[in-house]
Amino acid sequence: MRVFAVLLIGLAVEVTALVAAFGAWGLLPTLGLLLLGGVVGSLLLRREGARTIGAFSEAMRTRRAPHQEVADGALIAAAGFLIVVPGFVSDVVGLFLLFPPTRRLISRRMARRAEARERELVLNLRYGRSPMAGGVVVDGSVVDGGVVDGAVVDVRPDEVRGERPELR
Repeated sequence: MRVFAVLLIGLAVEVTALVAAFGAWGLLPTLGLLLLGGVVGSLLLRREGARTIGAFSEAMRTRRAPHQEVADGALIAAAGFLIVVPGFVSDVVGLFLLFPPTRRLISRRMARRAEARERELVLNLRYGRSPMAGGVVVDGSVVDGGVVDGAVVDVRPDEVRGERPELR
């Protein structure tokens, strides 16, 4: 439902921007700007796509996880879609995603999330849980809300009365 709402709001903003541009500049300058945005965007899309494919190949050759390159590729694909859709706002957002410095702001966060998810998946597989279970596996025994295998952790001070709870 959220995606549908975002699409409707985006469509309303695009139509408003096109009507305002048409009212201010007329038909030919508005069409010229739309075509110029599409041409510049497609040139940048081709260049950045080739650069990302090269970085992906290099990551695979050096046997490094290509999280950053995959995030960049996804953002470049989204930028290509936004540039193809006619409108000024979508062109600006698409160009924002195509420029490497601004794209890095978003792709680094995506890459960090992918790396964290990969660590969770490896831990889940190691401890026999479903790979998509999420979370971290804690190996230990829990007594009264605290992990007991040496030290008591995450227990309020009034619950610890100077003695170690025995395992059952």
